[in-house]
Amino acid sequence: MSSLLAFLALLWAQTFGVDKKPAPKAEIVEVNRIWSRAPHNAFTDLVRFRGRWYCAFREGTKHDSYDGKIRILSSPAGDRWDSAALITDDRGDLRDPKLSITPDHRLLLIAGLAYHPPSAVRHQTVAWQALDGRDWGPPESIADRDVWLWRVSWHRGKAYGFGYGTSDRKFLRGYIGHDGIGFQTHTENAFDRDYPNETAILFRGDDTAVCLLRRDAGSMTAQLGASRPPYRAWSWTDLGVRIGGPNMMSLPDGRIVAAVRLYDPKPRMALCWLDTEQPALNEFLSLPSGGDTSYAGLAWHDDLLWVSYYSTHEERTSIYLAKVKVPKKP
Repeated sequence: MSSLLAFLALLWAQTFGVDKKPAPKAEIVEVNRIWSRAPHNAFTDLVRFRGRWYCAFREGTKHDSYDGKIRILSSPAGDRWDSAALITDDRGDLRDPKLSITPDHRLLLIAGLAYHPPSAVRHQTVAWQALDGRDWGPPESIADRDVWLWRVSWHRGKAYGFGYGTSDRKFLRGYIGHDGIGFQTHTENAFDRDYPNETAILFRGDDTAVCLLRRDAGSMTAQLGASRPPYRAWSWTDLGVRIGGPNMMSLPDGRIVAAVRLYDPKPRMALCWLDTEQPALNEFLSLPSGGDTSYAGLAWHDDLLWVSYYSTHEERTSIYLAKVKVPKKP
């Protein structure tokens, strides 16, 4: 009888998962504050280029002040960081710097220039290029006035990105470029409901493009866009969650990690799995953060996810670098 009961108990456990171990979770390996010298340090991006790390962000007195400068930090191993450059513009506030690597192996930096008021033009996207992360030269104006080209993604030798209208008309305009400086309109109006703005575009192995879009009116819920070559027509699905500062990348196993600010129940720097089939955005890890936070840079190195971001949870608004161990794909 005892052996029969033991067998039935084992069968029950195997059937209903009593003896199954919980699925492994993402683990924060370390988080370090790497910069906090300005009153407000925010809006980061991160890239590894020619054996060194580069982290770009805005320095200012406040989140919405008109005195923003772009600081570029550099580090060979990601532990000790030094200032490689400080970029200023007398015309206005430099915001939301984004880094990428061009097909001919140069660093491309783009940012939004918010003109000092009063001005007939509110915003102009500007770009710089460098070979070493230190000498960036003069800025070049790209895209259209008052259409902020927020981030670009490279695919098959071309740069793609969405700019959003910053004047009275709120819409997304698709751009395409070949050298990081010359951009042409690719899609005049890809989306125009409930104030679309910040975006991240990612290209899958089958050449499908996906876009994570922030909105700041109406329901304020994020949209997931999808497109096939030549990427002129986009379809959109509501993800049902409010986000800020979107960025995303594909892991070596094909899963998509999205880094966003989540608002409910409180603002935080969140890492999420982006499911393009459901579709859904599912948080799997919250990084130490609070208040004014997010705008992450993402990189994969030494089997770890590297995340630059900013947050106000300690002393002042500062720049942080996290290393995250991600569980293997089930």
